[in-house]
Parts: sequence; C-alpha cells; structure tokens
Amino acid sequence: MTARILVVDDIPANLRLLEAKLLAEYYEVALASSGPEALAVAARWSPDVILLDVMMPGMDGFEVCRRLKAQDSTAHLPVVMVTALIDQAERVRGLEAGADDFLSKPVDDATMFARLRALLRVKQVLDAWRQRSETARQLGIEPPPEPHAGIEGARALVLSQAADEAGRIAEALAADGVTVRTETDLEAARGILVEGGFDLAVLCLPPEGGEVLRLASRLRAETATRDLPVLLAADPGQRGLVLRGFDLGASDHVLRPIDPNELRARARNQIRRKWYQEKLRHDLDRSLELAVTDPLTGLRNRRFVRRHLEGVLRDTAAAVMLLDVDRFKAINDTHGHAAGDLALKHVADRLRSHLRAADVLARYGGEEFMVVLASAPKDYAAAVAERLRLAIGGTPVPTGAKDLPVTVSIGLAIAPAGCPVASVIAAADAALYRAKAGGRDRVEQAAPDDFNAPPESQAEN
Repeated sequence: MTARILVVDDIPANLRLLEAKLLAEYYEVALASSGPEALAVAARWSPDVILLDVMMPGMDGFEVCRRLKAQDSTAHLPVVMVTALIDQAERVRGLEAGADDFLSKPVDDATMFARLRALLRVKQVLDAWRQRSETARQLGIEPPPEPHAGIEGARALVLSQAADEAGRIAEALAADGVTVRTETDLEAARGILVEGGFDLAVLCLPPEGGEVLRLASRLRAETATRDLPVLLAADPGQRGLVLRGFDLGASDHVLRPIDPNELRARARNQIRRKWYQEKLRHDLDRSLELAVTDPLTGLRNRRFVRRHLEGVLRDTAAAVMLLDVDRFKAINDTHGHAAGDLALKHVADRLRSHLRAADVLARYGGEEFMVVLASAPKDYAAAVAERLRLAIGGTPVPTGAKDLPVTVSIGLAIAPAGCPVASVIAAADAALYRAKAGGRDRVEQAAPDDFNAPPESQAEN
C-alpha cells in the first residue's frame, strides 16, 4: 500500500532511520525537522500519515498536533506520535490533542507498519467521501452543520468474558455520555452489532484471542458494521494478536491495566471519526438527491428521467407521456411568476397523486412534465393519460389570491424494448404537438412514423 508519510523529528539521525525504513516499504517520504516546518509541509504536500516526534525544541509535538487538527485542510490527517515518554498522562495528553496513536522509541518496525496500514485504510475511505463532498460543494450544494464535538448519545458495545472488566470500561465511557451495552457471548455480540445503531465496539481479548479477532474480521465483512470502529483491549504480552487485529480491521487498541482516561480519549477519537464519515456520507446522499431533483416541484428532473428511461427500455417496453401546461405564458404574464410557480407545484402534486409508486414522474423542463410507465399496455397507458388530464383540468388551481383554470395537453408514445430513448421522446413530443395544435386539453398518441421524425417545434403554449 503506497502512501505519503511525513516524518517530523529534530534529530537528523532519527529522520534518516525512519526514512530508510519507509522507503524500503515503497512509501513516499517527506522530512521536517521542526514544528513550523511540519505545518508548512503538511499544508503543501498533503501527506497520508504524519509520524510526529513529541519532544522538539520550540513547538513540541503536542502543539503541532493541535494546530494540524485546528486547520480544515489538515484536520483529517492521521497523526502518530513517536515518543520516548512512557507516562500515561502524556499519552492521554497526546490523544486529547488529536493524535491517533503512539509509537515508543526505539520504534518497532512490525508495530509501525501495522498501524500505518490500519490508518491508511481508514483515511482512504474518508478521502473518497471528502472528495465527493467537495465536488457537491463546488456545485453550490451547501453541506449540513458540522457534527457536535462531544460524543454524548453515542452507543458502544463491550465484549468481555470478565464481567468486572466490562463494568469498568462501561463506567469510563459513561463519563462521556456514552450508552454502553455489555456482552460475554461472542455470537450474541455479533448479532447485536449487525442490527446496527452502535458507534463503537470494544473487544477485550481473552488469553487465546483467536475467536475475538475472527469477530473483528467478520464485522469488517458485514455491510452493517463495515465502518464501525473496533477498539481492542489486550494484555501487554498479546502484542502479536494486536498487530494481527490491525490487519484484520481493528481500529485502535488499549493495553491492560486499562487507564480510564486513555480509554475515553481513544474512544472519543474513534467515535468522532465515525460521525465525521457519516456526515460526509450524508453530504453525498444529499448532493445526489439534489442533483436529480427539481427544486421547485420536488419531482425528479430531466437528467434522472432520461437515465431511468434508458434502463427501462433495455429490458422491457415503456409508455412515455409528455405533458405540457396549456397557455402557461399567459399565467405568468397576467398573474406573475409567483402564481406560475404555485400552479406548477399544484400540477405536480395532482399528477403524483394519480400515479403508482412504481411510475416515474419528472419535471422535464419549464412547464413540461414526463411520465414513464414501465411495461404498460397501450390501453392502460391511454387510460392513465386521460386520468391525468382530467385530474388537472377538473378543478381550478389555487395560486394565492385567485384560483386559476389550468389544463394540460399530453403526448403519449408506446415504445418497445430496445427502442432508442431519443426516438421515443421525439414520438411523444410529436404527439404533444398535435394535441396542442388540435385545441389543447387533450391526449394524442404517437403514430409509428413519429418514432423516426425529429422533435417538432411546439406551438404556442
């Protein structure tokens, strides 16, 4: 897995040693010998992971980490602090500054590369969501508010064969407002997690550990738990199992005896990252919805309905209707564009209420709508078209100060499977032209020759 690694240390020998190890594993490496230089390189080079020495003159690693996490352009970068400090309070301080993990000097190669692989997997997923979210933002789609900085209301499941250990973990997490469920049975825990609704799984390794690691792997394979953070709790002598757990999909670890403050700091980081990823996914879902939705009527738009029609015609026949509001220009000219917009909304609502959920209704452009009925027989499609015509023309449309009589003309085309989309739309358009020319407020069906004719320029509304 190739990636960009920024190594930050004020001692040249340490820089060169880590550089040599990373280059041997085919990573791209950049070096920085001070805090300010690290901030500049991170902003300019966009590394995938930062290996950050804690003890540096001037700006130490804690301050560098805080500044990285405070900048939008670098807040998402994973930071691993490299330190000779073994004091528990210092580790918690680093985690609270935003560090993702610690490596102790002298750095153990297997541990370093296992942590890098795990962090890079997470970052690749987040990068994909961030890029899509940024694309939506560039298209003018504003994102929803940022998730709350705290983790109150989060839900965690703790799996441990020791009830007293599970209780201590639950008590520590509850101090941050996390609701905790404890389980002793592995299969029961898996079933509960797959049902969804959890923000963190804490898996405590027994002496053997194999079955718990298999659970971590299975959680990564399940769609419902693929993005669920998994925190391993292990004995210091279970280093090999922890490293194996990272390769199987574990997100982080804490060593026994478990320090409550370190556990809470690691849990907060994992839950916040999950919520950030969910926000990015929500941004994307929202942008996709807006991309295929007409903002005035809430119907699907032209882009969506054409793609839908392409998919339908690959496998089956389809009935296509083009509906045009009669004399719509006169409504705008006489009563104003606000009244015209209200009229279009009411027309859209009436059309929607007279169609099945499986039918697709879209605003095709201006005062024109399109309906696609998959696998609809000719007689049924004609009956639906007439029903829609009556639904619009039967009752005046409220537009604020005055109810206005509104009618629609409809062109209907029945297309066999495999028919080109352009041909069926041209046929419906030709039938709509005849409905307009024949007096409006009527339905006309396309003739066979209409499928070969170019679209007509429509008569005046």
